Amino acid sequence: MGVQQHRRSKARNRRRRAEIMKLEAPKFMECPQCHELKKPHAVCPACGYYKNRVVIAKAE
Repeated sequence: MGVQQHRRSKARNRRRRAEIMKLEAPKFMECPQCHELKKPHAVCPACGYYKNRVVIAKAE
């Protein structure tokens, strides 16, 4: 197991931690079927479409 050679400063730790824990806006993409915004790799909440087929039938 390695032995620590130099102590990491608080500023360096906090700078690294801030980069890891930063908040990002959720990503959205357009549904190819109904053109509503949806999360990528998820069933469209508007039409139930996912990967070239209707997964959840929606009542019209």
